[in-house]
Amino acid sequence: MGIYESLGVRRVINSDARLTRLGGSKMPDVVLDAMREAADRYVDMHELQTAVGQRLAKLTNNDAAYATTGAAAGIVLATLASLNGGDLRQIARGLEGHLPERRRVLIQRAHRIPYDVVVRLAGAEIVEIGNALQTFDWELEGALNDSVAMVLWVAGAHLQRGALPLRETVAIARRHGVPVVVDAAAQLPPVESLWHFTRDQGADAAIFSGGKELRGPQASGMVVGKAEFLAAIAANGSPNQRLGRPMKVGKEEMIGLLAAVERYLQLDHAAALATLEAGVGRWVERFANRPGVMVEREFPDEAGQPTPRIRIAFNKRITGLTGPEAQRRLWEDDPRVQVALGGPDAISLSLSTLDGDDEEIVANRIAELLPRG
Repeated sequence: MGIYESLGVRRVINSDARLTRLGGSKMPDVVLDAMREAADRYVDMHELQTAVGQRLAKLTNNDAAYATTGAAAGIVLATLASLNGGDLRQIARGLEGHLPERRRVLIQRAHRIPYDVVVRLAGAEIVEIGNALQTFDWELEGALNDSVAMVLWVAGAHLQRGALPLRETVAIARRHGVPVVVDAAAQLPPVESLWHFTRDQGADAAIFSGGKELRGPQASGMVVGKAEFLAAIAANGSPNQRLGRPMKVGKEEMIGLLAAVERYLQLDHAAALATLEAGVGRWVERFANRPGVMVEREFPDEAGQPTPRIRIAFNKRITGLTGPEAQRRLWEDDPRVQVALGGPDAISLSLSTLDGDDEEIVANRIAELLPRG
């Protein structure tokens, strides 16, 4: 009996996405082995954080990098760095030491996501610019003044319709001396994202999750970017006894993250994409002639990444199914199967999270929901 079974926790076959609520990702052996080795020794954590950051920076073609306990922690630390610039005198004063007129973080309304609220943990105020359909350059220009500490730009193809592009955002913010930080938590693939937002587009920093596509520890992430900005992040973070202390990064997470990045950069990403496309083709062929079902390739995926997914729509009159009903029935069985809701009449599935016989199990479970014909 496995550890989860001994607790009465059912197995989940994840055909949705690498999500925190589903445990992030499955870590490969090279990551687990690195973490085991890291766990077996004491080490100077300041020295380790610096060394890991230097290695990560080199691997990702950035000036500097910093390991965090996840992407959300990276947003908080980046906000703190923007508020106090890593000035130890300001840091010593805590939140009360921030200049009241410099606590604002600008974000385009089109970029609002459930995770951006964590900037408030650093004592900052979120200020929206633009509307849900468009943001103009003059709106950003007009909002930038002495009260603004940072611009948070959220990556993802699904969030860019009508949004002010990053390069233009950086150019405007730079004229006012305000840093631009990119939330790129789930923007892998493509692998070029690791340096695109910063080296190529000029952002001061970009934040990535370590526990999603990288398949590192779930409680890991990294910030990459300009050396001065990353130094300010480090000044606010653990192992220092400062506001970033609760977001402590263990030696195991640091080394596991590093191993995950090294592994990811060695993968054949073109081959992986071809494998996914072939899998989508198999599903379309398998369900194309089922009564009351329409199956199609969906692109991009739920996070706006260039990764194909499968969308299965149901004719309720023929199948008796809605999207939520199919999702519920798949989840409530054992093992649980998690799929995304693709609308009121559909579900969406990813193959990138499946391995072994998972694909066949999921396909059979969906087929069992359908009327015979």
